[in-house]
Amino acid sequence: MDFTWGTQFGDDDDEDNEEEGFLGQSGFGGRDGLIFLIDCAESMFQKGDSEETPFELCIKCTKNVIQNKIISSDRDLLGVVFYGTEKDKNPGDFKNVYVLQPLEQPGAPAVLQLEALLEEGNDDFDTNYGHSSTYSLGDALWTCQNMFSHSPHKINYKRVMLFTNDDDPHRNNNSLKNQAKAKAVDLHETGIELELMHIQKPAEGFDLGKLYRDILYFDDDENTVLADPAEKFEELLTRVRSKDHKKRATARIPLSLGKDLNMSVGVYNLVRACPKPYGVKLYKKTNEEVKTVTDLILKETGEVLMPQDIKKYVTFGGKKIALETEEIKEIKHFGDPGFTLMGFKPRSFLKRYYYVKPAQFLYPDETTVQGSTTMFTALLKKCLEKDVMAICKYIARRNTPPRFVALLPQEEELDDHNVQVTPPGFHVIPLPYADDMRKLKYDNMPRAKTEQIDKAKEIIKKLQFTFRSDSFENPALQNHYRNVEALALDRDQAEELIDYTEPDVQRLERRAGALIGQFKDLVYPEGYQAGKKRKAGGAAQGPAAKKTNEEAVDVKKEAQAGRLGKLTVKVLKEFVENLKLKPASQRKADIIEAINDHFGTG
Repeated sequence: MDFTWGTQFGDDDDEDNEEEGFLGQSGFGGRDGLIFLIDCAESMFQKGDSEETPFELCIKCTKNVIQNKIISSDRDLLGVVFYGTEKDKNPGDFKNVYVLQPLEQPGAPAVLQLEALLEEGNDDFDTNYGHSSTYSLGDALWTCQNMFSHSPHKINYKRVMLFTNDDDPHRNNNSLKNQAKAKAVDLHETGIELELMHIQKPAEGFDLGKLYRDILYFDDDENTVLADPAEKFEELLTRVRSKDHKKRATARIPLSLGKDLNMSVGVYNLVRACPKPYGVKLYKKTNEEVKTVTDLILKETGEVLMPQDIKKYVTFGGKKIALETEEIKEIKHFGDPGFTLMGFKPRSFLKRYYYVKPAQFLYPDETTVQGSTTMFTALLKKCLEKDVMAICKYIARRNTPPRFVALLPQEEELDDHNVQVTPPGFHVIPLPYADDMRKLKYDNMPRAKTEQIDKAKEIIKKLQFTFRSDSFENPALQNHYRNVEALALDRDQAEELIDYTEPDVQRLERRAGALIGQFKDLVYPEGYQAGKKRKAGGAAQGPAAKKTNEEAVDVKKEAQAGRLGKLTVKVLKEFVENLKLKPASQRKADIIEAINDHFGTG
């Protein structure tokens, strides 16, 4: 079972979580470091079946990641290194290694430089950088290691993404092969992860056994299957996005299966709301960022209060009883954070209407308790085999009350290219309390007929598709960031935005147009009048039972009194149609203006 993560399940840590009592290791206070190591041999510049060369695919992926990092994680550090070039530029004076962009925070200049590379042809690249077949992959890895070690910032997660289409770069030189393997060992021992982004050559395979299987490292408990070589930009970009962001747990806590039988798991947030960034307040004279400082002041004396001067209290018997901070913490303490297994239930026990809040995701944490991955995998496989879910008591933090959750098992899914689509693990679904459940009474509500229900089912079957939340972007948010990007890159206009949340009317008509028409005829037959009021018993009022508001209104009298604004748009439109008046538009203000002109009022 492959316990590598897919792209849609990344999650950043909240920097305040450490103070809230999370257990286990945490990577707060540092940054992510990512270096794109790109092969620049001549084979990377040869076009195959596609219109783009492998080198252009790599640059486009790098540019895309940098643009995303500027928005999502602008504190992270990114660098771009070429190897296999004729010219060299690096701190270690290695031959055929060119540091295009040092390890630093991403910005507009980095994006513009990569765009210029895409616009230039192969001849310009030959002039500026050149190609060489005498390079050493070990020297390129050494350069990346030096860039991490010489960084002035604290880097928690260090990664190198290696882009190449050559499965055996040192086929005739065992010395350079051994040097690359030795340097890969050094990277692993210093905590630098090496990810291979291999690209498919036309009509050729990519044999990992020739070199790269010996320089890539995986956890002992993982049986990792590498994805097939990418052939198109979309495939390569999907793989890069799944690896460019280190997934951080919001908590690392124990999962207890019984007495003295514990494993460690990481809790991840699969989905997070992405709001527009808050505005930054600047001092108008110096344009420096303004910091907000809040002080608590005693109203009677104007004295600034310190934290130890502030007491919390409860009112009991008409008196205020003060409590110390330690006492409040003790009152809120219900046990140590973690999951405690209570039993198992069939998956059918979980109903859709049990939804209380968004679910989280469980994944084994090998760093805290060795062997957690093996035990976690065994539990996951058995739950999937028996089609059951685990019921647990869950305490998220030290000072939060416990609640019961259902651990819903999920099996790993791979696409046709062995790229992970869905990760294996457990969804943590909070279960509702008894007070959360209500019984609603629907008195005298109209009910659909059998033929109407059957026709609606036919429409639903015709319009079904596989829904993925990451297939629909927030148009308002995307438009905001496109405008910011255009401003930063000094472009005349923002990139065109396609709103995929808008219904595709033509496609709907093509797939289910006839069925929708039949459904409308069943629900709204000829002569049907919508909007009729009903009595308390549910029957519609007859025309002689009561005059409608529209019939009872004297529009001329209301116009003379200046009360047209209080009438509904429906009443005003009917009056305009009866007199065949022509307002400037169908807006209420224009209709009122036309009526006032007709009566000479207003």
